[in-house]
Amino acid sequence: MPLTPLDIHNKEFTRGFRGYDEDEVNEFLDQVIKDYEMVIREKKELKERVDQLTERLGHFTNIEETLNKSILVAQETAEEVKGNATKESKLIIKEAEKNADRIIDEALHKSRRIAMEVEELKKQAKVFRTRLKMLVEAQLDMIETDDWDGLFETEVDPETEFEKEAVENNY
Repeated sequence: MPLTPLDIHNKEFTRGFRGYDEDEVNEFLDQVIKDYEMVIREKKELKERVDQLTERLGHFTNIEETLNKSILVAQETAEEVKGNATKESKLIIKEAEKNADRIIDEALHKSRRIAMEVEELKKQAKVFRTRLKMLVEAQLDMIETDDWDGLFETEVDPETEFEKEAVENNY
């Protein structure tokens, strides 16, 4: 068991014939007691400081473990989010490709339909042109007939015509 300052203070030495000077020994023991008390106080303070630091170390170790767990969870979450984003991007791409294919198919169908309509309009234009040509030719034939010559030879008396009109219209 370690010595206490009180043990040092109460220590009695046996006296010999020509022993040590009692005052000198007492002074030395007083100095040893002071130093020993100071060492014990420092030891106590250091022990308290070690306890505080140990407690803080435990606290920081706890925080470190929590942070490590949080980092792992964050990494797992990031991987999960990344995986989900990859899946979603693939779905979006597939959907876009489907839409693109549908739009292309519709455009091709519309293009074919328009081409067919254009061809039909060309045919109708040719038919119209042919009919118009035939009509114009028929009209020209009609103009070029001799029936017109007889009309130009007939004379009309303007006064007689005017009178007929007036009678008809009750003037």
